[in-house]
Amino acid sequence: MAPTRRWPVIPALGVVQILTWGSSFYLLSVLAAPMSKDTGWPLGWVIAGLSLGLLVAGIASPRVGAFIGEHGGRPVLAFAAIALALGLTIIGLAPNLPIYLAGWLLIGLGMGTGLYDPAFATLGRLYGAEARPAITTLTLWGGFASTVCWPLSAFLIERVGWRGTCLAYAGLHLSVTLPLVLIAIPRPPAHPVTRSEGAIPGVRLDGRERRAFLLMAGVLTLGGTVMAMVSVHLITLLQARGVALSSAVAYGALIGPAQVGARIIEMAGKGRHHPLWTLTAAMVLVVLGIAMLTAGLPLVGLALVLYGAGNGIYSIARGTVPLALFGPERYAALVGRLARPGLVAQALAPSVGAVVLTHAGADATYALLTVLAVANVALALSLWRVRPRS
Repeated sequence: MAPTRRWPVIPALGVVQILTWGSSFYLLSVLAAPMSKDTGWPLGWVIAGLSLGLLVAGIASPRVGAFIGEHGGRPVLAFAAIALALGLTIIGLAPNLPIYLAGWLLIGLGMGTGLYDPAFATLGRLYGAEARPAITTLTLWGGFASTVCWPLSAFLIERVGWRGTCLAYAGLHLSVTLPLVLIAIPRPPAHPVTRSEGAIPGVRLDGRERRAFLLMAGVLTLGGTVMAMVSVHLITLLQARGVALSSAVAYGALIGPAQVGARIIEMAGKGRHHPLWTLTAAMVLVVLGIAMLTAGLPLVGLALVLYGAGNGIYSIARGTVPLALFGPERYAALVGRLARPGLVAQALAPSVGAVVLTHAGADATYALLTVLAVANVALALSLWRVRPRS
């Protein structure tokens, strides 16, 4: 019988997600420029640390999901807190660029064992087929990561510098994240795990399921590519359309509230619709927002609200659609395998976007984003044909 008491689990995991996202994926949004200015390290190499970390996370994710499927998420999430603390400590003390990049190897392990996908797998292992509401609620908490940690990082930089900021986050992982995981995350219920012929348990798929897996992997790959390119290059792309820097920053700030607002609306639905509706709506909203920007319509704010709303519920769909497609028994292992292409895409996409921007210009970059977003709508619609018959 799966645990029914969710009150301490979801808030604890929510705080863990805020600190994990804020001290890894969002860390360089505030710290990259001060790091480069203080050390003389090229800004591109500073930012490359995040790409390196995402690659490590992608490599590790299938094994992480398999482990959670067998043993539950508590040891994995605890390891994430320790890995992040060590990685941030190395970065905070790094005397040179190679040591700095080595720190990102550990942070990458922390991301691979502590971001959404391991958290979703943990909830799936705890609550089985009833995990959807918990996953949805958790993404609402995670949506506040940049809202909390960007101002916190800026505050800390002013007082203790970027090195002290990294060490402070390391301390938060040891004093807040790790205890929350150990105290609030219960052991999972026992269930038999079916082993496939390979080393990763619980991933044998029939023909329909293989098609569904490949389509979902494609959605996550294209979704990760679009998200990463927009996140890194949005301000530059808006300025190429004649938007002033201050206005571009203000427009970009609309994305976060739009993400949270869309997740609240999804929560209000209380899971009455199939998760594929959420995924399809997410992809349609993303393509509408990007197409409006590509067309140069004078509705930048609306375009970014639509994009943000789509991105917000996409985070929910990436956790709930695999649960509906493949069931709870293999969920953790499959989520781990599905995470790899999206993480690798997020690692490589900013560099691809930079090359396109530099050599082909903003119009070509907008066109590329539109093509990728439209292709993802097609993949999401294709998933309807391979869903299990209820």
